[in-house]
Amino acid sequence: MISSNTDAEKEIEDPVERMLKKTGCIELHYQVQECIAEHQDWRKCQNEVKKFKECMAKHTEQQRSRCQ
Repeated sequence: MISSNTDAEKEIEDPVERMLKKTGCIELHYQVQECIAEHQDWRKCQNEVKKFKECMAKHTEQQRSRCQ
């Protein structure tokens, strides 16, 4: 019998990754990680970093608007 790792994966999900999924910015985070892995230099990934930063800023602003 083949068992699914889905339940086990959910149990050990990284809290940072869980937070990023809630922001809607997880794919941009992955793009930054992939770029850094490819180039071995985050400075060569400024476009990806900028997009991720903008997404997170937008999410933060939305959160602030809800609290007011």
